[in-house]
Amino acid sequence: MITFPNTPATAAALSVATRFCSPALLNHSIRSYVWGAMYAAAHAIAYDDELFCVAALLHDTGLTEPFDSHRLPFEDAGGQLAWVFGVAAGWPQERAARAHDIIVLHMRDDVPAADDPEAHVLQVATSWEVVGRHAEEFPERARAEVLTRYPRLGFGAEFLGCFEDQARRKPDSAAAASVRRDVAGRIAANPLETA
Repeated sequence: MITFPNTPATAAALSVATRFCSPALLNHSIRSYVWGAMYAAAHAIAYDDELFCVAALLHDTGLTEPFDSHRLPFEDAGGQLAWVFGVAAGWPQERAARAHDIIVLHMRDDVPAADDPEAHVLQVATSWEVVGRHAEEFPERARAEVLTRYPRLGFGAEFLGCFEDQARRKPDSAAAASVRRDVAGRIAANPLETA
């Protein structure tokens, strides 16, 4: 099983995610890191493991009540929090800005691995997590192992509720566009929802 990089920043990011995310959202964030690391290893994608781990753990904090912005899309709010987190962790501002960018880009059009490996890996991992995209990348045995260790705990329904709330309040957001493109149906059809 893939483990987090052993750094103060990743330990602190896990503490932040544990404090502010629901159990389902926390497990989703952890699974996003694990799926992404698996995918990167399988495709020999070189990436910054600490940076990716922090971004994965914090990528949905903008969906939580304490960090939900009434104006910004959730991914931008979460990215802003990741920037603050990175600077507080002692990272140079450029590295903190990378955490912000990775989180924002994970909700945009596909980013090639050659352009931004961490954003690409987070996109693949979260699209697998939420709507079952890239299922061929994750063998049944790996799925069972990850879901046993980090169960979904009703993640699909909770996440859909978050996106529908974002769509109502922020109709120009990527979350709203996802709702209009039937994210509800794609979540329901995700093989991880029935695993």
